[in-house]
Amino acid sequence: MKNKKSLNEEIKEEYTDSWKFIKKSSFFIWGSVAVFFIFALIGFFAKVPEELSLQILDYFRELVKMTEGYGSFKMILFLFFNNLKASFFGFILGFASRFAVAQEGLFSLWRLLPHGIFELPAIFLSLGLGLKIGSGLFEKKNKWKALKNYFIESLKVFALIILPLLIVAAVVEGLLITLV
Repeated sequence: MKNKKSLNEEIKEEYTDSWKFIKKSSFFIWGSVAVFFIFALIGFFAKVPEELSLQILDYFRELVKMTEGYGSFKMILFLFFNNLKASFFGFILGFASRFAVAQEGLFSLWRLLPHGIFELPAIFLSLGLGLKIGSGLFEKKNKWKALKNYFIESLKVFALIILPLLIVAAVVEGLLITLV
């Protein structure tokens, strides 16, 4: 007779398996880290055409206008979903960093750091696992099975690791914006 696992044991096992899958996917995750920082540096140092610069600044102004008067909880929810959508924009991060430094000095970047500690790993994991999923198409045998398995394992990592990181990042960022 099979011993039935408790819910806590099952979650712990899935969580452990998720970390193992991350380790197996490390090549793709580190590759996404490299690409992200390359684009962030380009966004920080590159001369951006005036029209693009104005569009990005308008985007930031619209975000500020849209969230004006939000309390902490509503701001946290907004930031969580915004971070979820924007997790692929290293260029925007570099641009925003350069703009913040130009307007308020290097010290202004301290406000990005606390939530970035949680958000950036979530972004890198998401990017790397997206690449890992796509790599299933290049498997010599059973490419669709590999694709399916990578997708399912990535969804587990998303639910158990990435989503919590994005929630913590949104809470930290929301509190920094509304309380500081």
